[in-house]
Amino acid sequence: MKRVAVVSSAESVSKRAAAVKPSATLAITNRASQLRAEGKPVIGFGAGEPNFPTPGPIVDAAIAAAPLPASHLYSPAAGQPVLREAIAAKTIRDSGFHAPASHVVVSNGGKQAVYLTCQVLLDPGDEVLLPAPYWVTYPEAVALADGVPVVLPTDESTNFTVTVDQLEAATTERTKMLIFVSPSNPTGSVYTPEQIRAIGEWAAERGIWVMTDEIYEHLVYGDAVFSSMPVVVPEMAERCVIVNGVAKTYAMTGWRVGWMIAPEEVAKAAGRIQSHLSSNVNNVAQAAALAAVTGSLDASEAMRVAFDRRRMTMVDMLRAIDGVTCQEPKGAFYTFPNMKSLLGRSIRGRTASTTLELASILLDEANVAIVPGEAFGAPGYSRLSFALSDEDLVEGLTRIQNLIAEG
Repeated sequence: MKRVAVVSSAESVSKRAAAVKPSATLAITNRASQLRAEGKPVIGFGAGEPNFPTPGPIVDAAIAAAPLPASHLYSPAAGQPVLREAIAAKTIRDSGFHAPASHVVVSNGGKQAVYLTCQVLLDPGDEVLLPAPYWVTYPEAVALADGVPVVLPTDESTNFTVTVDQLEAATTERTKMLIFVSPSNPTGSVYTPEQIRAIGEWAAERGIWVMTDEIYEHLVYGDAVFSSMPVVVPEMAERCVIVNGVAKTYAMTGWRVGWMIAPEEVAKAAGRIQSHLSSNVNNVAQAAALAAVTGSLDASEAMRVAFDRRRMTMVDMLRAIDGVTCQEPKGAFYTFPNMKSLLGRSIRGRTASTTLELASILLDEANVAIVPGEAFGAPGYSRLSFALSDEDLVEGLTRIQNLIAEG
């Protein structure tokens, strides 16, 4: 009798799939949710989403679209024409970048736009310059396209911004693309127009593609300003992909509508891939996104003002913790404190050697969830979102202060 080899499901998974790391931010959020379900009073600083409801007119547009027969049918894979036109118009209004609707591809959130960009532009072995700290999805999207992330560490000395000298030193004949984000997730850093010009001109001279993530364009504070690279450096436009979406500006993380704006051939290729990957984005969500990008920014500005207040409260409270330093973020809704001095210290009889272990101690001992810097390629740091209520923010940070002071 012939023996049949038994292969476990784990062994059947492709090497590509097995290499993908789970999202650390979602993992922290899920663990915090589980503990809440068990009755623990957990306060989470992990999720990168506003704690505000989606503005009423946007929800009303979705409700109106839901009964329409057209909403129940397939629509163009690259997005409904009226939404693509509106995104092109919104981009002119908000950043000054001009592109026709044919250059716009509507995607299932900003993550899919990042994925599509990598799938369209990268061949196996192509290198992608990736300043760290980086958003957790960037290196995984590069790897899924068989590209090679080339990590460029940054720190407080440059406000977590990368320099042209660093980029030049890391460039090889295989370098195909730079991933650029300002305002930044996870650090909250915002590049100045002069920095963006220098990097854009360098990339244009080198013939390197740039994917610029503009999802936090409306969340800047103090004297910081948002600048779009292909506007500051027009010669970059033909080698630049803009990634954006409604998630952060309009409190619509769960609606899953993002987009990419790219040279026409790149946009067409992304549309072809999406036609096989997922087809069109949910039609009701597209109707909501249309109302968002064509409507008032008043609600977004009110959210920005609230985030600004919470930003300064968080920075002050973090700086009051012995062993923690914190750069003031100029954008997005995150702080990225340096917690290296807390490592090796006793905290209720426990000692953390990494910020990953420190995050576990804070969750167990103080019922506070933060995201360790290891997730962003920056051990020793942690990301705390200030996109939560003022009351929870103060309570959570007070718990951390008390726990560290207790020793």
